[in-house]
Amino acid sequence: MAHNDEHEQHERIFTLFEANHLIPQLNSKLTSIQQAKAVLARTKEDIKKASARAEYGGGSTVGHLYISGLQQLSTNLQAIQELGILVKDLDLGLCDFPHLRDGRVVYLCWKLGEQEVRWWHETTTGYKDRCRLEDLA
Repeated sequence: MAHNDEHEQHERIFTLFEANHLIPQLNSKLTSIQQAKAVLARTKEDIKKASARAEYGGGSTVGHLYISGLQQLSTNLQAIQELGILVKDLDLGLCDFPHLRDGRVVYLCWKLGEQEVRWWHETTTGYKDRCRLEDLA
């Protein structure tokens, strides 16, 4: 019965209209997250080297970039989660919206780059199993 407990934690249930209404916000937040991830990827090696040299008083010129990248990623991710949206994959920009359908929760599924929410899947499955909304019976 653990599965049901998990679904009851969803504080927010989205209508299709509400989910679509949030896409512009999601676009901008996920784009910021991906930019931050790119900065982190670029500066990671320098940060590793700097921390290896730290005991000898070594520093890094990219430390501030790395820190602000982490903050940007964290702030945007938290803002999305506070909306009640489930972030499934940051690289894909993949998000799920809990949605009530015939008395049960399913996920409306959206990916960065898509103009609107057109897909859904069961809460027990994922992106690869998503179906078109027209098939939501």
